[in-house]
Amino acid sequence: MADRTQRPKHGSALSKDRIVQAAIGILDSEGAAGLTFRALAGRLKTGSGAIYWHVADKDELLAAATDYVIAKFEPQDVGKLSPQEAIRSLALGVFDAIDSHPWVGAQLSNDPFQYAVLRILEGLGAQVAAFGVPEQGRFDAATALLSFMLGLAAQYAVASRHFRDGRDRTSALKIVAAKWMELDPERHPFIHQIAPLLPVHDDREQFVAGIDLILAGIDTKR
Repeated sequence: MADRTQRPKHGSALSKDRIVQAAIGILDSEGAAGLTFRALAGRLKTGSGAIYWHVADKDELLAAATDYVIAKFEPQDVGKLSPQEAIRSLALGVFDAIDSHPWVGAQLSNDPFQYAVLRILEGLGAQVAAFGVPEQGRFDAATALLSFMLGLAAQYAVASRHFRDGRDRTSALKIVAAKWMELDPERHPFIHQIAPLLPVHDDREQFVAGIDLILAGIDTKR
């Protein structure tokens, strides 16, 4: 590893921002397993030592890439919205970030204390306060919303691995639904009821419905 106290000459054209953007390109095309400092150095046409001057290790790089993506999808005009609308907007920004970059889901769920998660929590906390939730209830309200989002992140992380064999999502979910229908209908009546919906439901609409259910609960407690 290069000495990070002195910038290597061959890394003078680099910046952490440029490294992170190159890492995102690799993550989008090859996933976290494909992100190595060797691959990154090849894409940036530099040496690994120049990269290490800016980023200590892969974990730091993944955290920086995740935060970069979350910040990119963070809504900018929440001040013009009601607290409920702002929370939906923030939540949909997270949804779209994960939908566009599936590896982000794995990163958010793997490390709930990274800065990208704190960025989301800060946005939710501000709107929960604006919603009129008493101070002693804000932690519970904001973390309930955050937990729902991180649950989605974990679900997307699993789904991205499940569908990586090239099958499209609808075809894959039809196979899952067919397996559900093979279960004993007396023991699993609800599963039989929802199985036909699995291949045709809209993830985004279902996500918003979940956020609205939590908001309704927060409003009742408020």
